[in-house]
Amino acid sequence: MVFRISRRSGGACRSSILPSLRRSTRTAKIASRRRAGLLREQRAAYRIALPGPLYCDTSALLKLYVSEPGSDDFNRVVARREDVLVSDLVVTEVTSALARRLRQGTGTLEAARRMQHSILERLDGGGYQRVELTRAVHRRAEQFLLSLTETPLRAADALHLALAASGRALSMASFDGRLRRAARAAGLLTYPA
Repeated sequence: MVFRISRRSGGACRSSILPSLRRSTRTAKIASRRRAGLLREQRAAYRIALPGPLYCDTSALLKLYVSEPGSDDFNRVVARREDVLVSDLVVTEVTSALARRLRQGTGTLEAARRMQHSILERLDGGGYQRVELTRAVHRRAEQFLLSLTETPLRAADALHLALAASGRALSMASFDGRLRRAARAAGLLTYPA
C-alpha cells in the first residue's frame, strides 16, 4: 500500500493514497465529457475540412437557402469556401422543389423567385463554380448507372455524380442517402459522412 504523509500533522500521520470511489467516478465522468467533446471537435473539423472541390446536389444547396434540420451545420461547412461546385441541373431541381412548396401552400411566389434569383446571381457572379452539363457528362452518368449496380441510382443522381466527376470534385454534399452511398462507391468523400 502506498502512503502519503499529511502536512498538517508534521509527518506524524500517514494516510493511504487509494482514490475514493466518489472521486474516481467524478474523474471518469469528466474524462468521458472530454472525450465526447473531442469527438465533436473532430467531427466538426472533418465537416469543415472536407477536401475540395465540393460538389453540392439539390438537397445540399436547398439547405443553404431554406431553414431545415441540418442547415446551420451545412452553412458552416461551406462558409468562406471558394471551391463549391454547382450545376444548372441543381438550379432547375431547386426551382422544382420551390414550385412543389408553392403547390403545397408553404411558400410564396415572390419568395421562390427571390431564392431562384439569388442562386443564379451567386452562380453567375462566381460565388459558386459552375459545372456544365455536357454530352460527356451524360455518357459518364450512363457509365455510373451501369457500373454502380449495388446502389439503385436514378438518372438525375447519376448526372450529379457525373457532374461531380467532371468538376474534379473530391467531396460531395448531399442529404439523399442513396446518392451519398453511390458517391462513396465512386470514391468521393461525402457530407454528411
